[in-house]
Amino acid sequence: MTSSGLYRAEQVREFDRRAIELHDIRGYTLMTRAAAAALQALRAHWPRARRLRVLCGAGNNAGDGYVLARLAQQAGLDVAVGWLSDPASLQGAARTAAAEADRARVPIQPFAPALLDTADVIVDALLGTGLTRPLSGEWATAVAAVNAATAPVLSLDIPSGLQADTGAILGTVIRATLTVTFIAPKLGLFTGAGPDCAGEIRVDDLAVPAAVFAAIEPAALRVTAADLPDWLPGPRPRSAHKGDFGHVLVIGGQPGMSGAPRLAAEAAARVGAGLVSVATHPVHAALLNVGRPELMCRGVLTPADLEPLLARAGVLAIGPGLGQDDWGRDLLVATLGTGQPCVLDADALNLLATAPARRTDWILTPHPGEAARLLDSTAAAVQADRPTAVRALQARYGGVIVLKGAGTLVCDGRRTWLVATGNPGMASGGMGDVLTGVIAGLLAQGLAPARAAVAGTLLHGLAGDTAVAAGERGLLAGDLFDALRQWVNEPASP
Repeated sequence: MTSSGLYRAEQVREFDRRAIELHDIRGYTLMTRAAAAALQALRAHWPRARRLRVLCGAGNNAGDGYVLARLAQQAGLDVAVGWLSDPASLQGAARTAAAEADRARVPIQPFAPALLDTADVIVDALLGTGLTRPLSGEWATAVAAVNAATAPVLSLDIPSGLQADTGAILGTVIRATLTVTFIAPKLGLFTGAGPDCAGEIRVDDLAVPAAVFAAIEPAALRVTAADLPDWLPGPRPRSAHKGDFGHVLVIGGQPGMSGAPRLAAEAAARVGAGLVSVATHPVHAALLNVGRPELMCRGVLTPADLEPLLARAGVLAIGPGLGQDDWGRDLLVATLGTGQPCVLDADALNLLATAPARRTDWILTPHPGEAARLLDSTAAAVQADRPTAVRALQARYGGVIVLKGAGTLVCDGRRTWLVATGNPGMASGGMGDVLTGVIAGLLAQGLAPARAAVAGTLLHGLAGDTAVAAGERGLLAGDLFDALRQWVNEPASP
């Protein structure tokens, strides 16, 4: 399967070390390449910008900023540097960079917020990937001044205040318009608060030899729209019939919650499941398939009512609108007792949290609140370290975990994938039910659980990105159906 690697900060530092020690590339040479790449990106993004105000902090991130300032001045731009860490205190390549900027007569002074008033672009070279504690004092004040300024912001390597491995905000954080990250992309840029803070992300490998990256497994694999064809089922033979593409049974819909299983069921059908049934509460079973008569709906009151439906289905999707009363709990126990492949969401996850179990053949799709209940934790703690949370969920419950949210993570215990599709308009009721159905529909067509989870999450996000063309506000879960069918059939289309 195609994808691109995302790395933790310590892994990128190892790449840096290998480049220097094994390939004889000086640290200052890498710093100069980074600054040149960032300046090139800046001029391409803001071709009319003439006044750059560069904020330099500590470590090599500051060094990148000093080199950029010098190169920008040599290119004829109006440049000034405001520092938060005295240049005299810098070490190694960063100290060299500051000294070279000073010799080139770049204006360098202690930072004051007034410096930003004359900026066309602000360059954030305050703190890089080594930050481990919340920003405070003058550092937090500087970040607040940058965020209050009217000029756009270019962050070097990572927005200052963002944790490079988790995407958590350490106290406060720069809100960048563009981030140019060096050597390899950092995981934290793409999950948690990373997408909100980093703006547009560009990666430059600084011409580091490919051998530097050998034998180090990425922390996660990023999957995008370009990868979709490799994740979907293959072409259908001309002799195909509905029995070839699986039978999904969606179980849920307590009284008053008929919409959730209805959304999941249509989603499974829209991505190609051959047959889709719905087991729901009798009070609305007769009406649930109005408007979508292809769905086979049955009312069930007891596990005994469910048994014949379970016997005919190949994949089970349980949880949408299930509720947590005795009816929902009894149906969940009966479902899990069959040993059939299944996708769990919503109240099935909340019930599972009260009686944890572990299986190898299920897919769990929690949002952060559900993940917190499954881990006996809090949603804030889950969001503070989503990569660790998804691995902990998989270790405890087995199978494949889909941790929903910005930068959705999928983990099967051996690998973690980050799915880079979706948008804020999808923060509306029913979207999770659609995802459950999409994954179940792909699982029914023979995809392995991890592949179904990644492909389903990718499809779901792409459908949301297509449907959002009319605007984020007011996007409904049902708006995704036409786009789902488009993407599952024409994965190369825009």
